[in-house]
Amino acid sequence: MQALVETTDWGNSACPNHTYLLDGNNLVAYIKQGENRPFYFKNPIKGFDKRGRKFKELDTNPFDVTITTQLIEVAGSKGTYFVDPEAKTCTCPGFTFRGACKHVKEVEAVA
Repeated sequence: MQALVETTDWGNSACPNHTYLLDGNNLVAYIKQGENRPFYFKNPIKGFDKRGRKFKELDTNPFDVTITTQLIEVAGSKGTYFVDPEAKTCTCPGFTFRGACKHVKEVEAVA
């Protein structure tokens, strides 16, 4: 997983640059410019296109999930989510709202 902030110069356009969480070329989450709360997609958006845009990798992770290659992909009722067993976080909507979910518990039970 990789956290990137967009640094594209859009000229006179009012197009904002956001912060993105990518798993390879798949967009997992983003944070709107000027906000600090991430939005996690129910299903990663495949093939995030970086052509014509500039990005900088972040040293500190602004997302709830830890940037690691040890994420576990789990099937949820409405899509695929990613659980970080070390940080005990999940990309599902339930974790986003409650800070806990059944996916983390399932991964803990298997480990």
